[in-house]
Amino acid sequence: MGELIQVGMAECKLARPPDKLMTAGLGSCVGICLLDPITKIASMCHIMLPYCHHDKPAVNPGKYADTAILAAVGAMHRSGADTDHLIAKIAGGAQMFRFSGNSDIFKIGQRNVLSVEENLEKNKIQLLGKDIGGNVGRTIVFDPATGNLAIRTIHEGDKII
Repeated sequence: MGELIQVGMAECKLARPPDKLMTAGLGSCVGICLLDPITKIASMCHIMLPYCHHDKPAVNPGKYADTAILAAVGAMHRSGADTDHLIAKIAGGAQMFRFSGNSDIFKIGQRNVLSVEENLEKNKIQLLGKDIGGNVGRTIVFDPATGNLAIRTIHEGDKII
């Protein structure tokens, strides 16, 4: 049956079948799921912010899109994944609160998604599916055996990408 491995906020974890990865409470945060389709080694990161703006290494690389992707790829490589052929699926990046004005500073969900997409492209990781934006929270479960990302929302129901 396998274990359901919980990924907390600002964490990155690995799994291989029959285990699955799960994170809850994705609002403006983004869940990044990476998979080596050959070895079936997978990673899930629950990032909170788009970029780590420090010259020194991030204390918690799982918190930021740019450092989380690098940390996940490194951990997958050390576990035997072929990181030259990774694929990705992402979910989250909602706008959970309404703000007046046009400032992008409050559009953290959009900024997170943009950073994730830019960093996946920079690292030559193909993005195969996404469920992003809106104003609903998400819980996601990633299955390394199939590559399916199951997404549950309170108001919009369940879907698989």
